[in-house]
Amino acid sequence: MAGACHGEDAQKAPPPPTVLVDEVEARDVKEYIEAVAVLDGYVNAEIRARVSGYLQSQNYQDGARVKKGELLFTIDPTEYSAQASLARGNLERAQAARALGQTQLERQEQLVSMKASPRQAYDEALAAKQDAAGQETAAKASLEQAEINLGYTQIRSPVDGVAGVAQVRVGNLVGKDAPTLLTTVSQIHPMRVRFSVSEIEYIRYAKRTQHFEGRDLSWAERQFASLAREGVTEEGLPGIELVLADGSVYPHQGVIIAADREIDPATATIRLECLFPNPEQTLRPGQYGRVRIQRPDHPQGKTLVVAEKSLIEVQGTYSLAVVGSDNVVKLRPVEVGARVDDDRVIKKGVEPGELVVVEGLQKVKDGSHVTPRHAPQKSARLEPQP
Repeated sequence: MAGACHGEDAQKAPPPPTVLVDEVEARDVKEYIEAVAVLDGYVNAEIRARVSGYLQSQNYQDGARVKKGELLFTIDPTEYSAQASLARGNLERAQAARALGQTQLERQEQLVSMKASPRQAYDEALAAKQDAAGQETAAKASLEQAEINLGYTQIRSPVDGVAGVAQVRVGNLVGKDAPTLLTTVSQIHPMRVRFSVSEIEYIRYAKRTQHFEGRDLSWAERQFASLAREGVTEEGLPGIELVLADGSVYPHQGVIIAADREIDPATATIRLECLFPNPEQTLRPGQYGRVRIQRPDHPQGKTLVVAEKSLIEVQGTYSLAVVGSDNVVKLRPVEVGARVDDDRVIKKGVEPGELVVVEGLQKVKDGSHVTPRHAPQKSARLEPQP
C-alpha cells in the first residue's frame, strides 16, 4: 500500500520548468564609453531690441533658415530719423562756427603782428576757435550716436542659421525698459554636443580627453573630412558616435573639442564637449541622445558576450545560470565587462558555446532541472511583429 502511494506521488511531481537558453558567443566587439548627451547650436544668438519703439515688421518666417546680415525685424524709425537729422544740423552749425572762428583767429593774428590789436583780442579769438572745434567734435559724436540708434531700428541676423519663433509680434512696444528678446538664431552646422564622463575615464583616456590646444572650428572641419574619407581622424582615432532618441545611430561622427575646467565633486564627473557635422540640419538644439566613445584598450580578437538580461546581479556581483548537458542548472559567478548594445562582455567564468538561461531565471536555482528551449535569434527577435 505504501509503495502504491509513493508511485502516485512520483506521478504527481511537476515537470521541470521550461526556460529559454542562448549560447555564450565569441565574436569581435567594440567596447564603448557611453554617456547621455545634450545637443546645442554652435552659436545661439539672442536677437534683442536695442532701442525702444513699436515693432513695425517681421521680415522672416518663423523657424526659417536665415543668412548672416538678413533683415529680421524693423522698429518704427521715425523718432530716430528725426534725431539723426537734428544731430546733422547741429554738426553743420558747429562746422560753420569753427570756420568762422578760424577766420577771426587769422585776422587777429595779422592785426597783432601789425600791432593794430591787443594781444588779449588774439587770445579770445584763439579760445573761441578751440571752443568751436570742441563743439564740432561733440556734434560729430552726437550724429554718430543718432545714426547708430537709427541703424538699430533694422535688426539683422549676426550668423547663418535657423531663426526661432518670434517672441514679440508686430505692433508691440519693445525695448522700453530693457532689451526685449525678439527671437534666437542658432547656427546648427556644426552642432555642440555636451556630456559627462567619470574622472577615471577622463584620466584613463588622456589622449582623447585632454590637450585641446588648437581644437577650433577649422580643426574640427578637417577631422570631419578625415572621418568621412578614412573613417578615422588625422590622429588615427575613431570618431564619436551619436545615438539619437529613437535608437538610430546618427550617420556622421564627431570629435571632442573641449573639457570643462573642473571635476564635479558631487558626481566625480567632468563635462566634455563635441562637435558634430550637421549638413542636413536634422539635429536641433535641445535634443537628447547618447554618445559612444570607442575604448582604445578594448580586447583584440574574439570576446565572449551574453545577453544582458541573462545576468543575475546580487550586491554588485554577477552570475549566470549555466545549463549543462544533463539539463541541470549551475549558478556560476562571472566577471563582466562593458555593455555592447543589449549584450554584456564576459571576461571570466564561462566558455564559448555553453548555454545560459536568458528567460525564466525566476524559475531556476542552483542544481535544479530544467527543460531548455533555444531562444529565437536576435535578428528574428528584432523583426517587427504583425
